[in-house]
Amino acid sequence: MLTGQTTIETFHPTQLDWQIVNDGVMGGISKSQMTVNAESYGQFSGTVSLENNGGFASCRATVEKIDMSGTRGVRLRVRGDGQRYDFRVRLSGPYSRVSYRACFTANDGDWHTVELPWSAFEPTFRGRTLNDVPPITPDDIREVGFLIADKQAGPFQLEIDKISAYLD
Repeated sequence: MLTGQTTIETFHPTQLDWQIVNDGVMGGISKSQMTVNAESYGQFSGTVSLENNGGFASCRATVEKIDMSGTRGVRLRVRGDGQRYDFRVRLSGPYSRVSYRACFTANDGDWHTVELPWSAFEPTFRGRTLNDVPPITPDDIREVGFLIADKQAGPFQLEIDKISAYLD
């Protein structure tokens, strides 16, 4: 049984293989990257463009099966630019195409901890909220990621120190 928290990603060194998925999949021209900066923090940055029906940038990584039974949610230690982001998870099994998202605002310039309880995550598919989908089962999480959208055009930068599942 877990005590306190279970680490998913620390970035020093990075444990996950982060992939970029931007609005280019639908004709948009937003650009982003996920790197480890000089201070050994994950840095999700780029520019969101609303041109060509675009408007989002995202990164995601597959996670190995982790025992997260009994956890209450996700804890992020982040520093940002004052913009709103989604933290997203995907599950294994019959709902593997569904993204469960919880939104947070990344404070401008200061490190802070964001706690996102599992109950705060809403199921979505291609930007639409879904009904009649079961809630998150933490042990089935197979992908984590970040997304910026909602017509927030322009440059963005989110630094991530740690992603973990918490009990307390």
